[in-house]
Amino acid sequence: MIIELNQNIMDSNNSRADEVRKILAEYNLVMINIISSPGSGKTSLLEKTLGKLGKIFSLGIIEGDVNTTRDARRLESFGLPITAVNTRGACHLNSTIILKALDELPLDNLDCIIIENVGNLVCPSEFDLGEHAKIAISSVPEGDDKPQKYPLLFREAKCLILNKIDLLPYVPFNRKVFYRDIENLNPKLPLIETSCTTGDGVDAWIKWITDFITTNRKTV
Repeated sequence: MIIELNQNIMDSNNSRADEVRKILAEYNLVMINIISSPGSGKTSLLEKTLGKLGKIFSLGIIEGDVNTTRDARRLESFGLPITAVNTRGACHLNSTIILKALDELPLDNLDCIIIENVGNLVCPSEFDLGEHAKIAISSVPEGDDKPQKYPLLFREAKCLILNKIDLLPYVPFNRKVFYRDIENLNPKLPLIETSCTTGDGVDAWIKWITDFITTNRKTV
């Protein structure tokens, strides 16, 4: 019975995800789903991203969190349309939530929607939201074993950010182990090292996401 219940949940989610894809295609929108554990620097990286990327594309934000709207408020200064979602305990966003969030955004005026998912490396990786890409963020203080411990995200991601590299001299993070495990899981995965403190790697990330949005939008 548990297997049947889980299957029913996933079938329902996948059906809604197909509806999301149809909406994105109708409005010629690209949607990015950023996934990481809590404290890895998702919101900080968005703060570094939105000012530059917002000069190139019209952006909308779906900000997911278990509780509070603190992260959404951090991004309000960029003047972008933001829909804040509180899951009230759920460890991930699902496609039904995304459908409702899309209703709150001015889709006619957007080029790209960026989702900041709930901080979790497991459940958000399993749920199809209709997005064009899952972006994985791993941070140096978390350790170099995350790809082996949580392989699904690293297999499905279209880009991987290794964040907080300014802390490499201070924590026991083995770059060789991390890169080896990524090579075994997803050898073609682009990996960009960043630090939101120093700004290292941010321009490389901006270039990657700019190219991805440009490639995945229909030429009008």
